[in-house]
Amino acid sequence: MTNFRSKLPNHFDLPRRINRLGELSYNLWWTWTPTAQRLFNRIDNNLWEQVHHNPIKFLRQIERSLLNAAAQDSTYLETYDQVFKDFDDYLARKDTWFARNRPKSKDQIAYFSMEFGLHETLPIYSGGLGVLAGDHLKESSDLGLPLVGLGLLYTEGYFSQHISEDGWQEAINNPLDFSNLPILPVLDENGNELTFQVDFPDGSVTTRIWEVRVGRTPLYLLDTNLDVNPPMVRQLTMRLYWSDINLRVMQEILLGIGGVKAARAMGMHPTVWHMNEGHAAFMTLERARELVQEGKTFAEAIAETKAHNVFTTHTPVPAGNDEFPLWLVDKYLSNLWPQLGLSRDEFVDLARHQQSWGETFSMPVLALKFSEGRNGVSELHGLVSRRMWQELWHAKDTDDVPITHVTNGVHTTTWLARRIRVLYENYFGADWMDYIDDPEMWKKMETIPVHELWAVRNHLKRKMVFYMRERTRERWMKGGYHPIQAIASGVLLDPYVLTIGFARRFATYKRASLALSEFDRLLELINRPNRPVQIIFAGKAHPADEPGKHLIQEVYRKVKKAENGGRIVFLEDYDMNVARYLVQGVDVWMNTPRRPNEASGTSGMKAALNGALNFSVLDGWWREAYNGLNGWAIGPDADLDEGVQDDADAESLYATLENEIIPLYYGERDATDMPVKWLERVKESMRTVTPQFSTRRMVTEYAERLYLPKK
Repeated sequence: MTNFRSKLPNHFDLPRRINRLGELSYNLWWTWTPTAQRLFNRIDNNLWEQVHHNPIKFLRQIERSLLNAAAQDSTYLETYDQVFKDFDDYLARKDTWFARNRPKSKDQIAYFSMEFGLHETLPIYSGGLGVLAGDHLKESSDLGLPLVGLGLLYTEGYFSQHISEDGWQEAINNPLDFSNLPILPVLDENGNELTFQVDFPDGSVTTRIWEVRVGRTPLYLLDTNLDVNPPMVRQLTMRLYWSDINLRVMQEILLGIGGVKAARAMGMHPTVWHMNEGHAAFMTLERARELVQEGKTFAEAIAETKAHNVFTTHTPVPAGNDEFPLWLVDKYLSNLWPQLGLSRDEFVDLARHQQSWGETFSMPVLALKFSEGRNGVSELHGLVSRRMWQELWHAKDTDDVPITHVTNGVHTTTWLARRIRVLYENYFGADWMDYIDDPEMWKKMETIPVHELWAVRNHLKRKMVFYMRERTRERWMKGGYHPIQAIASGVLLDPYVLTIGFARRFATYKRASLALSEFDRLLELINRPNRPVQIIFAGKAHPADEPGKHLIQEVYRKVKKAENGGRIVFLEDYDMNVARYLVQGVDVWMNTPRRPNEASGTSGMKAALNGALNFSVLDGWWREAYNGLNGWAIGPDADLDEGVQDDADAESLYATLENEIIPLYYGERDATDMPVKWLERVKESMRTVTPQFSTRRMVTEYAERLYLPKK
């Protein structure tokens, strides 16, 4: 069992027979264990929904009489006892994948990320990067990997999105109530909150460490919102991705340098240091500084530490990488280069990058130069990254640039619908989760009767539509909600109609409006008698991304048009909860990035493992997954000029919808009105995508190739 560094509180007044519910609420293992979730919602499902699946808040608000009733209910107690047996067995399990494969290992892996998406009740993530990091921690726990996460705790989380009647995104910042979150302060040997100092030119910043328990894996989050710090410093951990570049560079100093100092303050000496994107690249310099202070030269320190650093890049567009003007480096890092034994120019040379407007200090350049392990997040992205950064290895051909790839995956049991899990238990065996990444096991998909799969798929779509209706009802009851906004939120959706989902961050390269580019043609397609189609949009734009916000407005204005009959909708405030309903409920998952700008993508993987079919540009992960039978491609497997690609992809999208997708869904059906050929394609998708694009495959690949390769 992992030795956590925090102390569980004892502030829930629970009946003795079920008093471990409090302990469970502080370990996010429950988020990927449906039977554990049911321990809460079976007591009071209405309250469980009202508190947005927050078990700590739930236990604080639940009526004592309901707890007493549960403590005397034999059926409930049988489930309770089984859940805690599973929980205890999970935490104490000795025969993990890591223990079997590295029985003598004393290694420890530190995983740095600017954001972690673990559950909607802890909104310290903005999108795919954070959710991937959260899935990485969960899978590390499942595998028994000796990994700890390091990040920042944002006191206002990430913004909530409100869409005005005119379609404009409004950002609402909501201060987090730490007492209702599964976070606990790390304590020192005297039982006091552990703090440490991070040096900045204007003085030291006192930093506190919080712990989140993710199964067996601890996540440590840094927090500067302390009374002893000046106001600007307290803002450092207020919001994710500040637009103010002063706060942004200070955040990244805190993450990289502060993350190393936090590990040391807790007595940790990791043997592998993994940077999930370039935000944490200052970590490489802090590790070198430690050795320089011991008497080594900077060159000797880098030679010793570089082999233990791993850098994962997620950004195939140069403009998407963090780079800071040199005056900002002078302002905030002038105290560091003397400690490294370097001059100012020597320090800048570590990450100097020439832009059209001047020289910068590039975080990905810093990470690439001082890491031995380097990877993109899909096969195509690996190639793009080698081309993009070849300048750092002038003497090498593109193919020889030392950047490999590890294609992303998703944590299967976090995203898999409970009903589909039951299907797998019935037809694959009770131990199917031990073989998630084994393609041989997935051949058993053929044993699942299509009528049972169809029944589950219909159930999940009904569940999604009913959720959207209730969500709209809540907003309507609060007042100030225009009827057109209610229609745009999906109240007219039909759970028995072919439904397409498009949900992601609204960056312009993702081309959310591509499907709307020939609107009259689209209206004709979605409104055909007996063959209607529904399209659900969702997603946020960064508060400082004006083009992204205009793109949302463009989509929303078309969503509002009466001609679409309520069949095109936009769900505001996209988060992990909304994502679960969508990836589990839609029939088709559509993705339209301008190739090759989608490094990987993961939402389509989540949809596929729940039986949705992907309809996507051959970019990122889908280029590796698509086999002609498990979904559909948009456009060619080639890079084209921007305007040519947009036109070609739009034509491909409409033609494929009209000639292949809609006819397959509504066409040949059996006597029970079941689309057998559609379901054959669904089975092929689930069989091929689920094992290959699981975090089980992904994390074991990181372990074997980048963390701890066998000599």
